[in-house]
Amino acid sequence: MPTKGEQSKAPSTPDAVLHETVHRLMEHESAFRAFLRKRLPDEAVVEDLLQQCLLRAVERHHSLNNQESVVAWFYRVLRNAVVDYYRSRAAQASRQQAFEKDVEMFQEREAPSLDDVKATICACLDAVVKTLRPSYGDVIRRIDLGGESIAEVAKTLQISPGNTAVRLHRARQALREQLEKACGVCTKHGCLNCTC
Repeated sequence: MPTKGEQSKAPSTPDAVLHETVHRLMEHESAFRAFLRKRLPDEAVVEDLLQQCLLRAVERHHSLNNQESVVAWFYRVLRNAVVDYYRSRAAQASRQQAFEKDVEMFQEREAPSLDDVKATICACLDAVVKTLRPSYGDVIRRIDLGGESIAEVAKTLQISPGNTAVRLHRARQALREQLEKACGVCTKHGCLNCTC
């Protein structure tokens, strides 16, 4: 039990408690930084994590138990932050591996030939393509239906491949809208085995 002299030194207002907490943490800042340096790969990460933890300590200083030392409490905050950092990196690495695996799988997978797909293309497609702006209809016919590459079409149109890709994207959007108007529900199922 604290004596009367110790009780008078204890901060009583919330601002005083916060000020005392920050003061105690700043006294041990170099020790906290050394703690993080032993556990983290990079000085920039150490600085970022220390600043985040100090901010968290200021925001949550009220959760500090009166019997607990501010320094011990902050070391617990630092340990939890280090664990979270490595969990986040592991999750990020896992997502990256999954992405790379998907990319590899898609690169290995061959697109079906136009002859394989023709039987399932909506019977309305040709009529709908004719309703599109001529430049849109042209890129749809040449790239999607004719199998030409974007680079080939760009060269003959004398525009950049980037502009050709944008035109193709807009043409596909316009085609989608026109097919929805013309075919309705059929387009929701990919226009396969069209009954229009």
